[in-house]
Amino acid sequence: WAKLPKQCVASDVAVDSKGRAYVAIREWPYPEVTGGAVLVFDRDGKLLETWGEDLYTTPHGIWIGPDDEIFMTDSADHTVRKYAPSGELLMTLGVRGRPGAPGAPFNRPTRAVLSSSGEIFVGDGYGQNRVHRFTAKGEHITSWGEDGTGPGQFDLPHDVTVDADDNVYVMDRENNRCQVFDVNGAFIKEWPGVPGPNDAVIADDGLLHIATGHEGIHVMTLDGELVGKWNQHGEGPGQFRGYPHGIWVDSAGDVYVAEVGAENAVQKFARV
Repeated sequence: WAKLPKQCVASDVAVDSKGRAYVAIREWPYPEVTGGAVLVFDRDGKLLETWGEDLYTTPHGIWIGPDDEIFMTDSADHTVRKYAPSGELLMTLGVRGRPGAPGAPFNRPTRAVLSSSGEIFVGDGYGQNRVHRFTAKGEHITSWGEDGTGPGQFDLPHDVTVDADDNVYVMDRENNRCQVFDVNGAFIKEWPGVPGPNDAVIADDGLLHIATGHEGIHVMTLDGELVGKWNQHGEGPGQFRGYPHGIWVDSAGDVYVAEVGAENAVQKFARV
């Protein structure tokens, strides 16, 4: 689909209301320790612009809200940043280069998203097993989670996603499951047997699309029923050379997948 202009790893992808795809990249071959940028493509994969060069340590997650505001997590820099569609910085959560105190934001955050009311939810996964909730203005409300395998415990909360009813879906990657909470962190249920979930997005049809590191793409209802998946490894179109790490579904139902573990791997799957 898109031709990335330099050697890089595509960490995550999101699409705005105009159909422009934003790809968060890290430089190859040392994606965990070198900077990256945001590449913006049109629906056909033509590069429109780039921004964010030299601003990030490890770009990890990208998410776009209904007003086309962009939320970026920089896992090694311990920050969440909110941008206008133009790339103008609007807000920074966390202190650049400084991890928070144990249990507090942030220690290598993974992804930030909005709820229907505009509150911000952040998975804080690599340095600690927490989920944080903020007001739309960035004021901290509450946090939950700890190390472990029980309800409300995590082993790398790699993604958070919030549905229209403000249920919070946490991709508990190393525990191979999705856990569901209310906005206050009260446990509702879990879906076991989701293999290494990295990222998730709820499409307009209400189905949850999950990028798993081990079994490609899973499509599930919000009740946890698996209704479809695909996972072909190889070098051909539609096959995964690396591990699906980021996913988005646009308003047309097309699916975008960013892969780590492979160079310049971002694909678009058209709805048929």
